[in-house]
Amino acid sequence: MLKKILNKLPIIALIFSLVLCLASCKEKEPEVEADRDFVSELKLDMNSESLKQEATVKLYVDGDTTHFIVPSSVIPGGILEARYLAINTPESTGKIEEWGKRASKFTKETLEQAVSIIVESDDTNWNLDSTGGRYLVWVWYKTSEDGDYRNLNLEILQNGLAYGSNAGQNRYGEICVAAMNQARKNKLYVYSGEKDPDFYYGTAIELTLKELRLNVKDYVGMKVAFEGNVVRNHSNTIYLEDYDEETGLYFGISVYLGYGLNGEGQAIVNVGNRSRIVGTVQYYEAGQTYQVSGLQYRAIKPNDPDNIQLVKSGVEAGNPLFRLDEFFDNTVEFVDEENGTVKTMKYCEAMMSTSIRMEGLYVKSSRVSESQSSSNVSLLLTCEADGKTITIKAEVVYNDDGSINYSAYQGETIDIVGVVDYYGGNYQVRVFSNNDIRIN
Repeated sequence: MLKKILNKLPIIALIFSLVLCLASCKEKEPEVEADRDFVSELKLDMNSESLKQEATVKLYVDGDTTHFIVPSSVIPGGILEARYLAINTPESTGKIEEWGKRASKFTKETLEQAVSIIVESDDTNWNLDSTGGRYLVWVWYKTSEDGDYRNLNLEILQNGLAYGSNAGQNRYGEICVAAMNQARKNKLYVYSGEKDPDFYYGTAIELTLKELRLNVKDYVGMKVAFEGNVVRNHSNTIYLEDYDEETGLYFGISVYLGYGLNGEGQAIVNVGNRSRIVGTVQYYEAGQTYQVSGLQYRAIKPNDPDNIQLVKSGVEAGNPLFRLDEFFDNTVEFVDEENGTVKTMKYCEAMMSTSIRMEGLYVKSSRVSESQSSSNVSLLLTCEADGKTITIKAEVVYNDDGSINYSAYQGETIDIVGVVDYYGGNYQVRVFSNNDIRIN
């Protein structure tokens, strides 16, 4: 036995030596100063070879994306859609992620205090990101005329409101990595391991109405949570919408209430409320549209994250005015953050279930959708304007003797307020009350 042990001693000694070598050769982790202000140390060099342009904010999108107004000689059209270099803040405009709202708020509140903003390229060109629609830039700002410019990208990293995105492979790589390591050491926000008070921690997927509408097919069968303004209630179905500053459009969805909500639950989704909805996305075959259903409200657990909740009261429908040619021909572009591509969708599709206003529609013909005995009778108005034709689905108009007026509005020019709808392969507008139709 002793002989066997002695024979193995050289092997044991070799393994031990290797372990010691690895331990001694391992590069020591760099020391990180917990209170060092990297942002104050980094200075803007106006004489460097990078491109620089003073700008003003046109639109705040989220923590790492802002649209700036610049001269058209710099960027055609005069709008530089900026994607901040070196950082990736959590999402707040599509699928909502932890600390995303906090990062978005930080960027907006910081730039709102600026008396001057400069965008800087990483090299000698204004470079586009993988989507081909946003420019990769450094954003500098100062809050007083005699103050120094501060690098917002670096400040977001130092505050722990972003993860690094190729942070070490750019103009200010070394200091960006140092700031990120400091935030990690100080356990700030995304590195804290703590819960975000602005994030929904229920069993549903947290998102915006814009994300849901633009990618609704991807969420069929899934439980989702979102906020929206309740603008219509008809036949136990409500319509919610939310305004998106980036596109200037409202995005919405119809929500089937069912018959499971108690009085308190019903009050939460009254027209004029901004409500938080938690439900399941489904394709409604009869209506040929997507909707959300399966809502619940348990009064004994009012703070249950799976409950619907009242956000605030006193909101109104947007009722934006659109020409028919705009409605059918204009498109909205949006970035798919998951794969870095740009998608295009026509207004009529993107605005499903949202409020809308149209004026100067000439009623070419009218007909009733069902037999007179049906309980689901509608008046279908074929209208023309701006070289386009649209169907307006309205309430039936009755004659004085109680019979249906099949030719109601025919030959008239009307203004309407309704909700964007879809049926039989065509986009239309649904009007829920004859009071929302005005004859010119």
